[in-house]
This record gives sequence, structure tokens and C-alpha cells, in this order.
Amino acid sequence: MHCERIPPSLVDKVMSAAEAASLFHTGMTIGMSGFTRAGDAKAIPRALAARAETEELRFTVVTGASLGNDSDGLMAQAGLLARRLPFQVDTVLRKKINAGEVMFIDQHLSETVEQLRAGMPGKIDIAVIEAVAITAEGIVPTMSVGNSASFVEQAPLVIIELNKSVPLALAGLHDIYLPAARPSRQPIPLTDPAQRIGTRAIPVDPSRIAAIVITETPDSPSSVLPPDAETNAIARHVISFLEGEVAAGRMGPELAPLQAGIGTIANAVLHGLTQSSFRNLTMFSEVLQDSAIELLDSGQLAFASASSITLSSAMNAKFMRELDRYRSRIVLRPQEISNHPELVRRLGLIALNTALEFDIYGNVNSTHVGGTHMMNGIGGSGDFARNAQVSIFVTKSIARGGDISSVVPMVSHVDHTEHDVDVLVTEYGLADLRGLAPRERAPLIIEHCVHPDYRPALREYFSRACAVAGGQTPHVLAEALSWHVNYAERKTMQQP
Repeated sequence: MHCERIPPSLVDKVMSAAEAASLFHTGMTIGMSGFTRAGDAKAIPRALAARAETEELRFTVVTGASLGNDSDGLMAQAGLLARRLPFQVDTVLRKKINAGEVMFIDQHLSETVEQLRAGMPGKIDIAVIEAVAITAEGIVPTMSVGNSASFVEQAPLVIIELNKSVPLALAGLHDIYLPAARPSRQPIPLTDPAQRIGTRAIPVDPSRIAAIVITETPDSPSSVLPPDAETNAIARHVISFLEGEVAAGRMGPELAPLQAGIGTIANAVLHGLTQSSFRNLTMFSEVLQDSAIELLDSGQLAFASASSITLSSAMNAKFMRELDRYRSRIVLRPQEISNHPELVRRLGLIALNTALEFDIYGNVNSTHVGGTHMMNGIGGSGDFARNAQVSIFVTKSIARGGDISSVVPMVSHVDHTEHDVDVLVTEYGLADLRGLAPRERAPLIIEHCVHPDYRPALREYFSRACAVAGGQTPHVLAEALSWHVNYAERKTMQQP
């Protein structure tokens, strides 16, 4: 039947998604595989949503990061989600969160498992894990590891979604290692991105496998847009900065290991590296996007370590066709390892993440629109920003056709304080903030990063703040958030 992928002793555990969904009860905490649309549980969320049509079900759902195939939206619309953590990107779920109908716990992605070990928000009752196969070693994940190994370690019941659309050749790509319990935990024995320190599969006691559901649904493709004039300009600024770091002797020509957050801008910046002179690069990141595969193809990227692979449809097809060529140069790890502050600091990463907005002193908002409404979540950006050798945040200088400035007097919500931000970049330029006091940072950010339409107003604000209020970090408090108020009331940040 499925002898290539399931041991004979487990064949009798195969059942439909509807049958497996009957194992769930209201109030449970569910751990679902999935990290940025990759390797996510696909059949069980739909079966639970169907079951919710005839009975009330409410769960706490924990994942690695976002799910694909509209699963979050289906579960939110069905009323299944009482609590959701630690990250999401779904428009339906986002509306429910901002309406207060779903309690969303926005967490650093390295921290979720540590909280679960302490029983917060609750022990995992059922783990739902997508797999390419079950072997004597355990569960072989598909295109992500995320928090799957930790869910399996904790859950008394494990449901496996065996996805036959994923080739068996994916086996061997994973490196499963979980830190021991605190406080006697030993250092994680990893000193190079290419090192393997764990097992090729997630260990599991077969007696805890409650159901195996056969699926053939592929991952949702990446939604990143191709590079444009602005993202190409941002990439050029970043490359120039990195060339300067090499020239100054702070890095070698192979740079430090790279981390890049998800999304169009970060992907475009890495894509720009294909036009650079850098060679023998490495990545130690949470997600590999199209640009990472392009760098592998160009020969500039020697090795990439991550927790998931999220690709466009065309790039995914190419990756699967040429998997044998990539498998010795990629490893997928639990996100607790890919995002671990100990390893980020030890390896000395170059961290590249995206901001919604930043202010004239270098504080970054990456989550809340207008200071109140959740967009997606902080994800792993905080794990990397605070502990990287160099922390870079990128964004386009304006949004909504120029009605929003991405650089403001004071951010409406702070995810990354000025202490964790080294470099800010827009299409207009780059501000290297290292070694600068707040009064030195502001003019640099205004002149190098702000759209020309907003520079005069920010110059004037900073000048008045220094003259009227003074202090280490000058602000006119009555006006610091006036740009956001203007947008809320008049749909533009342009001064009247």
C-alpha cells in the first residue's frame, strides 16, 4: 500500500483525516508542523473545520511559523482558534486577531519551545506533523522542521500527515537536535553552519502514533514579488556596505554567515548578491527563499542552514528536479537551533530583516500597523537582531503611494529598540548607526534614508526637538506620533 514510506507495523494506523479529527477535543493545545508555508499540516486543519460545522470546538494552536493552503484562515473562520502562536500571515486570521476574537501570542521564534517546556500556554496534547516517511529512526519531515521535533517530544498523541507529493529523496536533508532541559543544559555543539549534530529523523515512540493520514497536497508557493527598482537600490546599498566591511578588515571576503528574513525585500537583497564579487558564502537562517537557491546555483553560496525552504512554484519544481545536487549543501534544523541566540552570537551573523517603519533614532516597528493592528508577528527577527554581528533593517521609504513615510519621528510600536539596530537602509541610502549617539543618528537617518518629500518635515521636527525639549533623545512628545494621527484621520502623513 504505502510500504516505501510506512513500516508494516504502522499500516493499521492509516485512516482518513475525518477519522483522525475525531481524536481532538475542545480545550486542547495542538502543535502543528509548518514554517512559512512549508511542511505544514494540510488535511487535519480542513477536517477540523468541517467538524466545527456541527459542533463547537476551540483550541490553542501552536506552529513553527505561518501555515499555507489557507489553513489558518479556515480554522479562524470556523471558530476553532481560541489562541494562536507564535506567527501568522493569513488575512482572515489577522482580522480575527485585530477584532479581539482570537488571542494571538506574538513570540520570538526561538522562545516558543522554551515556553512550552514550562507549560505555557499549555502542554501539547496532540502533535500533527507532515512527513515524507516514517523510518526506524523516526519521522522524516518534509520542507520544514520548525517546532515539529519538540511537539513530538511533548505530545502523548502524534498524528502524521504522510505527504506523497514530496519525494523520498528529501530524507537525509534534516538535522534534528534539541537542547536538554535547563538549568544543566550544555552548550549546543555547533560552530559551523555546515556541521551536523543530530539525527536525520524526529525520534518517536511508535505507540504514540495515533493516526497516519495520507495526503498529496503540495506546499503553498512563496508569494514574494520579483525585484524592482527600489529593492534593487536597497540591494546595492547593502552590497556596498558589506564591501566596506571587507575593505576595513572587519570581515573576510566570504563575509560572515548570512541570515535573511522572509519577504520580498529581503529576498531581493539576497538576489542582488548574485551580482556581487562575494564567494564561498554561508547562510545560517530560518528560511531559504528563491534567492538562496539562486546563490547556490551561481556557486557563490557554499552552504545553507535553515529551518524551512519556501519557494515559488517554478523554483520549487527546479529544486525537486535537482535535489541530488542540492542535498549536500543544505540542512534543515529545528527552529530552536536555527534561531538560537547562543548560535547567532557565536557564529557572528549578518542579520537582514524588514521593517514596517523606523524612527529617526533607530527604533524599529516590524509588527503593528498604526501602533495597534497586528500585521504578521515579530517572527525570528528579534532572535537575530539582538545577537548578530551586524543587524540590518531594510524597507522602502514610503508606502501607499507616498501617503505613508516609513521613517517617522517616533515609531508607533517598538519591536527592536535602537540598541539592537546597527544599519538602516531604504532605496535612498544607508545609515550606519554603530558607535553613534541618538543626536548623531537622527541627521544621518534623515539625510540618507528618508524620502525627499518627507525630509524637510523631519529636519524641522528634529531641530525643534533639540531646541525645545533637549535630552539624550530629543522629542516633542505632543507631536511625536502626530504623523500617525494624521494618517488615521486624513489618510496621509503629509503635513497639512
